[in-house]
Amino acid sequence: MINMNQRRTSQRLPMELPVEIRWKSRAGSLKQAMGKTGNISGSGLFIEIPIRLHRATSVMIKVKLPREVTQIPLELLCQGRVVRWNHHGQVQGLGAVIDEYELRPVPRTGSGGEIPPQSN
Repeated sequence: MINMNQRRTSQRLPMELPVEIRWKSRAGSLKQAMGKTGNISGSGLFIEIPIRLHRATSVMIKVKLPREVTQIPLELLCQGRVVRWNHHGQVQGLGAVIDEYELRPVPRTGSGGEIPPQSN
């Protein structure tokens, strides 16, 4: 994974992409919720989600990137932490800083998830 401490803060880009977020509760149990991005920058993102997480909660975020842009199914995996909670009208969600990230192909589903060898 790339360490985000080595990156500069960049402009926020408004994007609505599906997000899966995971964290541990104060009791230590693994929790999960689905939401969507409100915006993304090089150092963080805003996630519209109906669950309020405490500031400094460590989170694992998975963002599915649109195939129209990436040409192949890709997902952005981020390790980060909650830095704020916002609630403006109908929109509520959290701001998270990205500490590390990885861009990887979406795992295939179905028949074992493996690509069969090609014959020549």
